[in-house]
Amino acid sequence: MPKPAILRPHAEETYAGELKALAKADKHPRPANWKLSPWAVATYLLGGELEDGTAITPKYYGSRRLIEVAIATLATDRALLLIGIPGTAKTWVSEHLAAAISGDSKMLVQGTAGMSEESLRYGWNYARLLAEGPSEAALTPSPVMQAMRQGRIARVEELTRIPSDVQDALITVLSEKTLPIPELDTEVQAL
Repeated sequence: MPKPAILRPHAEETYAGELKALAKADKHPRPANWKLSPWAVATYLLGGELEDGTAITPKYYGSRRLIEVAIATLATDRALLLIGIPGTAKTWVSEHLAAAISGDSKMLVQGTAGMSEESLRYGWNYARLLAEGPSEAALTPSPVMQAMRQGRIARVEELTRIPSDVQDALITVLSEKTLPIPELDTEVQAL
């Protein structure tokens, strides 16, 4: 039996050819840990034609300035908050920014009213925790922690649904670029 087709592949899979062509054509400086330069990221989102004739399809139709500000914000190691009414492409833009910059849009935390701080920081494999006590092996990293360790972008969706105490924890991580792990007397610093 053939494997069923995925209904909506991730951006980095759907547009892999365009991302590869942009990486090949990209001669501009890149911030640390970026797969593409800010110029190439903007071209990927807004569309254009490369010198070799490769067409880059637009992923976003709207204000060029908004995309440029978003890219500049991320290039200066600051957190980016996309706000707007439902249906205005916030998730779409964030997915494509992550795909172009990190090559991976799957580091995602989906905000809910019942969300705990563990979802943003880290959790524990309780079987290992009981057997070994607190250890690196017993730690279960969140997408935010994984992104910090790998120098990638983590996306947090539906921030306004997240309880305020969990939002406070996120703000601390974003401002300090550090995620403390007091149980192990260590921390994760963003790359």
